[in-house]
Amino acid sequence: MRLNTQFYQRLALSSYFLLISWLLIWHFALTVDKNTSTTFTLLFWILPVLLPLKGLLQGKPYTYAWTNFIVMYYLMHGLTAVYVLENERLYAAIEILLCCGLFTGCSFYARLRGRELGTGIRKLKEELQEEKEIFETHITAQNQVKQKTQKPAKP
Repeated sequence: MRLNTQFYQRLALSSYFLLISWLLIWHFALTVDKNTSTTFTLLFWILPVLLPLKGLLQGKPYTYAWTNFIVMYYLMHGLTAVYVLENERLYAAIEILLCCGLFTGCSFYARLRGRELGTGIRKLKEELQEEKEIFETHITAQNQVKQKTQKPAKP
């Protein structure tokens, strides 16, 4: 693994674990007036961020890529909280910064590691060219079979 790839993996993992820690601290220690139950908080604030844990630790580029969808949930929460919750703006700003670090780390790691492994997403032009070649080969093979099976015309 190249140094650049390793940097983004470390950025993603450190932001990930800091985000989990921050969510636990924010929702269980810093929030004075808590309107939700502990079970609700665990299910809707902690459980989603734990879903990609195994794949992130194993360094799977695909997991890093789809983790960004989960990060958007927390980023939207942070942006909403900055706007709505006057008492918790600093907490929300920290969440936003951690989400940005996680998003950046996951995006670049997935891209760079995918390229290293040769599993990057191919360009549409290449995909279409390959499909065209397969189609033309198939049509040519069918025409050859038809020519062999046709009986010659009697004079």
